[in-house]
Amino acid sequence: MGLLSPSVSIARYTVEKDENNNSSILEIVRRGLKKNTISEIEDEYAEILTGWTSFENHFDSDFEKHPFQFGTYFVFSFRIDKKSIPQKIIQKYTAIEIIKKLKQTNRDFLSKNEKTDIKDAVIEKLMHKIPSTPNIYDVLWDYDQSNILLFTTQKVANEEFETLFSKSFNFKIMRIFPFTLIEKNSFLTKNEKDKILNLSSIKFYK
Repeated sequence: MGLLSPSVSIARYTVEKDENNNSSILEIVRRGLKKNTISEIEDEYAEILTGWTSFENHFDSDFEKHPFQFGTYFVFSFRIDKKSIPQKIIQKYTAIEIIKKLKQTNRDFLSKNEKTDIKDAVIEKLMHKIPSTPNIYDVLWDYDQSNILLFTTQKVANEEFETLFSKSFNFKIMRIFPFTLIEKNSFLTKNEKDKILNLSSIKFYK
C-alpha cells in the first residue's frame, strides 16, 4: 500500500534535527538517497536488499531525473527486494539430491549431517537462480515539522527502514505511538501526562 492507495497503513516517525550540521537539508537528502539507492543488479547471494528508489518510478532510482522534493516535503520510496524459496520446492530438490547421492554411493541411507549438507547446497543453488520479489513502501518526509510517514506497519519493513534512514541521512528518528504523542504534547502539564501514562487497561466482561 502506498501514498496514492485508497487504503493505507501508516507508521509515523519524528526526526531529531541536527542543529550542528551546516549542510542544506536538500543536499543532505540528495546525497543520502543517491548513496543508498536500491541496486538493480541482481545479487545472487543476498536474501534481502534494501534501498531508496523514486516515488514516480519504483524501478528507476535516478534522483537527478525524478524529483523528490515537493514544496516543504520530500517524497520517495523505500524498496526491499527479498528472495523467498517455498519450503516445498526445497523439500523436492533435496529429496532428488538425496536419491542421487544414495545411487552414487550404493548406500541405503545417509546420515543426518549428510542430509543437512545436501539441503544447504540445494538452498544455495536455488538462491542463485530465483529472482528477488520487490516490496515498495512510499515515504513522505515533512522536514519543517520533523515528521515522516512510512506507508507500512510491517515490523521487518519498519526495522529495515529505520536502519537505512539513519545510515543515509545521519538523523535520529523515533517511531510515534499514542503515548509518544502524549509525552511530546506541550499543551499538557507534567501532572496530566503522568496521569495518562499511568492509566491501566479496562477489561470488559459479558
